[in-house]
Amino acid sequence: MSNSKRLDYVLVHAGIGSRKTVKGLVRKSDVLVNGVRVRDSSTHVKFGDTISVDGEEIEFKEFYYFMMNKPPGVVSATTDPREKTVLDLLSESDQKKSVFPVGRLDKDTEGLIFLTTDGKLAHTLLSPNNFKIKSYIAQVSSEISKADIAFFRKGIILDDGYKTAPARLEIIEDNPHKCSIDLTEGKFHQIKRMFEAIGKEVIKLKRLSIDSLNLDESLLPGEYRELTEEEIVKLRGIE
Repeated sequence: MSNSKRLDYVLVHAGIGSRKTVKGLVRKSDVLVNGVRVRDSSTHVKFGDTISVDGEEIEFKEFYYFMMNKPPGVVSATTDPREKTVLDLLSESDQKKSVFPVGRLDKDTEGLIFLTTDGKLAHTLLSPNNFKIKSYIAQVSSEISKADIAFFRKGIILDDGYKTAPARLEIIEDNPHKCSIDLTEGKFHQIKRMFEAIGKEVIKLKRLSIDSLNLDESLLPGEYRELTEEEIVKLRGIE
């Protein structure tokens, strides 16, 4: 991406308003770039420039990165005609930043959702050729056996005939109904279908991590925050 953008583009994506609204705003209001008043919305600004509208400084970032602790009952989509989406949980200004969820969690699955405007990074994380590990914790209907662990390790044939890539299944906390799962794929309802294939039902499922990005456990269900610079560097380091 170019290191400069039109001022109206920046103000729209900062949540100031529509492009039409922003053009009028620039003509009539006190819009400063590095302390200099600007009246042409097509003026190009660079990352690192200081931009303010009526004395309020405007955030100007190349990309936005958020992590959310998705609650159950919310769908991982940008829009949905019937259901509440993860974007509906964002503040009004953050909704206008045009972030999108990277991958998906089922409606009743909770945990880590990564939202960004960085399409290249999203593609890297989602591509099955890159074998990026996603980790989950699950509660299942019946005890997990050593044979189940071996099935996961070898790959499981799903109801449509697809054989999954090898995945790690491990019993945790000495509770044979509770387990952690690491896998590199993201097929539709994959974990639930893998357990169904071995005669078990997933009662509860939560995603804990995507590659190097770990869910901030201080986030309550439905809460989110921007990624730290360290988290962004680690994620982008896989490109």
